Amino acid sequence: MYYYMDWTYILVLIGALICAIASWNVKSTFNRYSRTANSRGMTGRDMAELILRRAGINDVRIEHVSGSLTDHYSPGEKVLRLSDSVYGSTSVAAIGVAAHECGHAVQHQVGYFPLVLRSASVPLARFGSFLSWPLILIGMLMGAMGLARLGVLLFTFVVIFQLITLPVEFNASGRAVAILDQSGCLSQAELGAVRKVLTAAALTYVAALLSSLLQLLRLFLLTQRRRR
Repeated sequence: MYYYMDWTYILVLIGALICAIASWNVKSTFNRYSRTANSRGMTGRDMAELILRRAGINDVRIEHVSGSLTDHYSPGEKVLRLSDSVYGSTSVAAIGVAAHECGHAVQHQVGYFPLVLRSASVPLARFGSFLSWPLILIGMLMGAMGLARLGVLLFTFVVIFQLITLPVEFNASGRAVAILDQSGCLSQAELGAVRKVLTAAALTYVAALLSSLLQLLRLFLLTQRRRR
């Protein structure tokens, strides 16, 4: 009962609230601009093809993936996957998301260092995510604080990965807006809407990092308390 009633749960609740607000914001912003079609009538796929062509990228496939906001670029496969809400949609929101994923493809082409670093750190982050909590829980329950602190150390790998992700996501959005501006495919009003959608999306990564930092602080406080 000691752990369940501990005051440090406040940190977890604050983190959860931050993430919930960020999630609500990105969904509401995307939904708002999903009802606004771009003046050129271009779909998310059309825009992705245009951006990749302008960037001189000819070896990246564009595929349709099910779901909503499940869009992503896979550097290893050189595949850009667009979701149901983006692939065939002409909305300004869809254009922004497609352009953002193309931003990652451009990063890959030019060897953007934070993207290279993030890709290299994926195995370590997965390892930390998989083992950290079992070690922390077992260590706490058995009073083996050395084991618990090892779990906390592994959890820091997850936090570091999220920290590395921030510049990657913000840079991809910046590249997307710059490419769209240079292409002249969108009006200034439409470009402003794209910025709002991408900013809302980027803030979800900030929220995730803050939540993880609060969780890390909580775990540190718990292990230090038991140590004393």
